[in-house]
Amino acid sequence: MSKKKVWITIISCLLFAGIVYATSIYRNVSTTLETIHEPDIRKVSERREIEVELVEKEPISVLLLGVDEREADIGRSDTIIVLTANPSLSSIKVLSIPRDTYTEIIGLDKMDKLNHAYAFGGTDMALRSVENLLDIPIDYVVQVNMESFLEIVDSVGGVTVQNTTAFEENGYVFNEGPIHLDGDMALSYVRMRKNDIQGDFGRQERQKQVLLAILKEGASFNSLLNYKDLLATLEENIRTNMTFDQMMDIQKGYKDALTNVESIALTNGSGQVMNDIWYYVPEEEELNEVSMNLKKHLELD
Repeated sequence: MSKKKVWITIISCLLFAGIVYATSIYRNVSTTLETIHEPDIRKVSERREIEVELVEKEPISVLLLGVDEREADIGRSDTIIVLTANPSLSSIKVLSIPRDTYTEIIGLDKMDKLNHAYAFGGTDMALRSVENLLDIPIDYVVQVNMESFLEIVDSVGGVTVQNTTAFEENGYVFNEGPIHLDGDMALSYVRMRKNDIQGDFGRQERQKQVLLAILKEGASFNSLLNYKDLLATLEENIRTNMTFDQMMDIQKGYKDALTNVESIALTNGSGQVMNDIWYYVPEEEELNEVSMNLKKHLELD
């Protein structure tokens, strides 16, 4: 066989291997994403007349719920983050809502802590209660088992964040500046609250840091090399109302927005004790400003 034919054969084999590998990844990804899809979660918000058109790159909103699942009960959503993405502006706004926020629990007609909505009525009640609090439609929801949080971080090879305040937690020393975290370190990093002068607000900011770092690492080449570990972790610990096609459309049309992320917060409220229970009561003016900010980003006003 001539050298030319040998090289053609080698190149052909490499191309074929690449196609087989890509097809394998696609099949594994599609199977996993179909598994984490929860069809019982409502598809279209009652605050939308029609479903958003992802192919048209319309602005969308996503609710991220970090749930501490327990053996005896359904658990509580101790991490509550609303993310809005506007592809035309190439921007994302991220809002962490204090878990102790005093608000109406939709479906129970009572006031309580927002994180109790999940305990009372699962994802759907949490979804509707957040919508009511912010007066915006929530298009998609992603529920993450926080006990598996460390596995997700490890599956993307760890994350790097910019720490603004040095502290120690669970035997780990977190120095000020850029730090790289493995899964166990990341879990301690986001859960620290008692040693933070900002209390739960500092904790919320660290949650957002790690969340965005995971999203960026998850799209990297190194994560693709370990995609089977990542997919196995996602399959076990994440549930969403997004379909496979919707996830692919978002990946294609919205990923550039990750380059411009704005963090917003509810910080002007006050702590109040009612019936021996501590609540965070948002300041009405600030809550209205945040709501209008998100509406504008979603192009609703």
